[in-house]
Amino acid sequence: MSSRRSLPPPRSSYKYWRLLTTRWSDNDIYGHVNNAAYYTYIDSVVNAYLLEERVLGISQGSIVGLVVESHCEFFDAIAYPCLVELGLRVQNIGRTSVLYDVGIFAEDQEQVSAVGGFTHVFVDRATRKPVTIPLQARSSLKKLLE
Repeated sequence: MSSRRSLPPPRSSYKYWRLLTTRWSDNDIYGHVNNAAYYTYIDSVVNAYLLEERVLGISQGSIVGLVVESHCEFFDAIAYPCLVELGLRVQNIGRTSVLYDVGIFAEDQEQVSAVGGFTHVFVDRATRKPVTIPLQARSSLKKLLE
């Protein structure tokens, strides 16, 4: 079995940051944050940025982002109680999609605990057909390009 494990990206490669507090319910029976909780952290930082930048309107916008792929790679465990710093960057912007990358760091740590992300495809809310990413949204996303 060969390993495809990548080297973790440096803290400096992330452009946007959010602080999050782990919750008691995030821990699993092994005493660390369960892998499923990491996906909620990733989703939270991406959506915080999209809302702040007014890229998407959650309940009334004509365009929504659908997750078509997600991933997470783990390097070190974190556990409750812990403050985590979530770093966000964009790896690629296509015509209708964007690939986000999130670094999850225990507070004040240089080494990343996990790296994950997902691909959003921008679609028409009613038809669910892919649409070209609007210029304002593209401009906001470009701020995060690595």
